[in-house]
Amino acid sequence: EVQLQASGGGLVQPGGSLRLSCAASGFTFDDHAMSWIRPDPRKGPDWVSSISWNGIITYYADSAKGRFTVSRDNNLNTLYLHMNSLNSDDTAVYYCARCLGTYYSGRQSFSGDEYDYWGQGTQVTVRD
Repeated sequence: EVQLQASGGGLVQPGGSLRLSCAASGFTFDDHAMSWIRPDPRKGPDWVSSISWNGIITYYADSAKGRFTVSRDNNLNTLYLHMNSLNSDDTAVYYCARCLGTYYSGRQSFSGDEYDYWGQGTQVTVRD
């Protein structure tokens, strides 16, 4: 059974940092690119970042560039999202999602047909 469990969320002040983790099990982790997604109440799922199977190629939404860093440890079957300079717009539940292939398409927006499994999310709240 494929499982993706995100953790590491919490309450942080504006300008603060968090590191999210996504523990994967039930499949060969390095057979898949991975992504981070968060819902936007105005437009639906919001794509944040993706990483290729080997961690070499990364992609970021404009809102995440320069502030977030995606990485993975294939030995630990874990995906990470390091988030810096957080602001209130980053408040959301963050989900990790398994991409269909070894590389992400490069699409700079969310599309449901890129993914076949989603994990349970972790809440990030940014406020004073």
